[in-house]
Amino acid sequence: MDYGVVVIGSSFGGLQAVSTLLAALPEGFHLPIVIAQHRATVPPSDGELQSIWQRYTSLVVCDAVDKAPILPGRVYVAPADYHVMIETRDRLALSTEGPVLWARPSIDVLFETAAEAYRGAVIGMILTGASADGSQGLRAIRARGGCALVQDPASAACDVMPRAALAATPVDHTLALSDLGRLLGTLAGRMEEAR
Repeated sequence: MDYGVVVIGSSFGGLQAVSTLLAALPEGFHLPIVIAQHRATVPPSDGELQSIWQRYTSLVVCDAVDKAPILPGRVYVAPADYHVMIETRDRLALSTEGPVLWARPSIDVLFETAAEAYRGAVIGMILTGASADGSQGLRAIRARGGCALVQDPASAACDVMPRAALAATPVDHTLALSDLGRLLGTLAGRMEEAR
């Protein structure tokens, strides 16, 4: 499969989980990554979260901006209190529509719009968290032929979100964080070899 984007959802414990995942990505990883991390509107602020994750990767980590182009080798982070959406295969959008499952940004909103825009060319990943947000979005990705990945619940700071995702849909892989990072590199590498 020729993947075009990676979407990641995380909540409680996600700061460390995403850090570990980014650190495990191989040099030269080129797929754009869009992250919806549940968080409060108070510290860490948007810039602080971006700064923390930038320490773990050579990819450019930036806040998602409305109508921004989706570029290779970038990590886009949903701003606090905004939904981030994949508007088209090459453009992001932000929304202040109401929370979904008490969350804004919503993982389901990100994943469902990614599935709509990219069809089977999206990799969706659910990490640690304390809600069911993301499970329906991951199901939508899988239904469109995309790749569904879930952090092994035993390795999660909070296993509620990974377990909800596993209960909602069959997934392609359930792995520990560092293994998920290596798998992303393999999936992106296969895409490069096919070109």
